[in-house]
Amino acid sequence: GEAPLRHLFWKSSPRNNFQFSKMVNVPKERKTYCASSKCRNHQVHKVTQYKAGKASNFAQGKRRYDTKQMGFGGQTKPVFHKKAKTTRKVVLRLECKKCKTKKQLTLKRTKHFELGAKKADTGHQY
Repeated sequence: GEAPLRHLFWKSSPRNNFQFSKMVNVPKERKTYCASSKCRNHQVHKVTQYKAGKASNFAQGKRRYDTKQMGFGGQTKPVFHKKAKTTRKVVLRLECKKCKTKKQLTLKRTKHFELGAKKADTGHQY
């Protein structure tokens, strides 16, 4: 009779009580491993936030979609409406200052993200 008691311990799972941090603040430079054949050791990298480029009109999926949409018959593919997530995964773009090689690094989900913001002084200010 152990199985029916399982619901009592649901809250204690570390996966379920995951807390989103209030604000993620990342410095504009970080020293990390550069895998390029020129470096192959830790170098200073410039950090920027990844942003998707403009979608091309000539990508195969876009051409196929436009062909399918032509003529009568309305919308042919599903349009997503059931948005449930309130956070986004942040992707950092790291560029090696020595050899200019770029790599991407995914962070955990967060609502607020800032790059190189000055830390607010806590406590009493004179």
